[in-house]
Amino acid sequence: MAVVRRVQLFYDVVSPYSWLAFEALCRYQHIWNIDLHLRPAVLGGNQAPAMLPKRGEYMMKDIKRMAKYYQVPLQIPKDFFESMVKKGSLSAMRFLTAVDMIQPQFLEPMSRELWMRIWSRDEDITQPDSILDAARKAGLSSELAQQLLEMILSPEVKNRLKEVTEEALKYGAFGMPTVVIHLNGEPQLFFGSDRLELLSSVLGEKWLGPVPASPNPKL
Repeated sequence: MAVVRRVQLFYDVVSPYSWLAFEALCRYQHIWNIDLHLRPAVLGGNQAPAMLPKRGEYMMKDIKRMAKYYQVPLQIPKDFFESMVKKGSLSAMRFLTAVDMIQPQFLEPMSRELWMRIWSRDEDITQPDSILDAARKAGLSSELAQQLLEMILSPEVKNRLKEVTEEALKYGAFGMPTVVIHLNGEPQLFFGSDRLELLSSVLGEKWLGPVPASPNPKL
């Protein structure tokens, strides 16, 4: 029997490209021979790529093309700077960290719902009521969501988010999304949502595009 390869996805819901990588890897986790680990992390101090004028102009076009290619309902918020830079995602990422610590089975739907809010419906992800509404839509009970919300200011959650971020940095992460795999005891890092075809080659699996249809293809 083939060994299941561990694939870690370090991501931040403020990053639209993280959403693309997230959806593609979630689609492939039962096709490729991988054990997908979702790792919420926050890389503070990095200048958002869109803040570089020419790159920002390019990103506006690129995000639309990539959203169509990946079949993800991604829409650019009306106030891009406000959503990405001024508001950020720290509270949301702490909430995801708490989810991962207490009820990890909800991490995938909760992450997706937060991306849907900011990157599809242009809604807030920073206020408590916004996070609770996202939790409800992701299937969490009101009692569990409230418990998790109360945890986001706890030292345990803050430290866990820092630890995961430091782990990503240890691997060499410099932006989101970052994918890390371990082959022959050595970590290999892939940056961005457009390196998944290369990832598949390294894993010895077949890339069937961002929306695969066939089960269990091999090279």
